[in-house]
Amino acid sequence: MAEMRATKSGVALDNQKKMLSKWDSDRAITAMSWVGERIGEPLSCDGSIDSVWDLLSNGMILSRLANWVKPGVISEKKLAKPPTMPFKKMELIGLFLEAMKNSGSVKENDLFQTVDLYEKVNVGQVILTIESLGRAMQTAGREGYGKAESKGETKVWTEEQLKAGSGIIGLQMGSNKGASQAGQNFGKSRSIVD
Repeated sequence: MAEMRATKSGVALDNQKKMLSKWDSDRAITAMSWVGERIGEPLSCDGSIDSVWDLLSNGMILSRLANWVKPGVISEKKLAKPPTMPFKKMELIGLFLEAMKNSGSVKENDLFQTVDLYEKVNVGQVILTIESLGRAMQTAGREGYGKAESKGETKVWTEEQLKAGSGIIGLQMGSNKGASQAGQNFGKSRSIVD
């Protein structure tokens, strides 16, 4: 766990401080209360990193949340009793992550890594994953939270509109305004001797 790791120094310490400075207690409380409502169990969270970690580190709550998203994705046999062995805790966290990735609810780059939660390396990313899941559920018309994700906008262009744009030189292409490289001579000329 985190207390088994060497103390950070240098760039790693700077990065850790930067991650900790981004922690927002109100977002954590909102996320954890949403999770508690979904799994049918009130979760007491004061918004600190430690309280979120205490609730989620064994993987039980996350696994129950995964079963709310897609019933039966994690077998009830695995959720019969809370795990005590470290590898069992990490397994449940990994099953949650795999379920979220396979369900398409959360984009892969929004998911946290198992070590982020289990070793308390980046608990902020865990909250971001829960927020991303909340947005995805909101978009799907389920009980999510936050703003629904954009569905995008499809543009339909007529053939006439497409042809009209082909005669225009885009600003990214630039313009040579009639210039050429004829007559340019830089540096010493090449001499070829037989």
